[in-house]
Amino acid sequence: MNNIAIYLIIMAIVTYMIRAIPLVLMQGKNIESKFLKRFLDFTPYAVLGSMTFPFIFYSTENKLTGIIGTVIAIVLSYLNKGLTKVAVYTVILIYLIDIIIDMI
Repeated sequence: MNNIAIYLIIMAIVTYMIRAIPLVLMQGKNIESKFLKRFLDFTPYAVLGSMTFPFIFYSTENKLTGIIGTVIAIVLSYLNKGLTKVAVYTVILIYLIDIIIDMI
């Protein structure tokens, strides 16, 4: 068995334990703390955001278009556009801006 297989097995066990231990410890119990409930509700979004947000700036060849795209997506999200509209409009606008910047 090579090292990669051993690493994968260890990683799978650790990942499973992180998910299984709370289920075993909290079996049949409700979480009473409002703070803890809200914390656990927002944790996946915070982790996903912290993992993906820095890479948004490097998603295009030009860092400026990455920054402009981020601003466009934030503004559209603030205006309560749906996730699909935000993604599609941002991609289209950044594509057009990238063409304009290449022409200059």
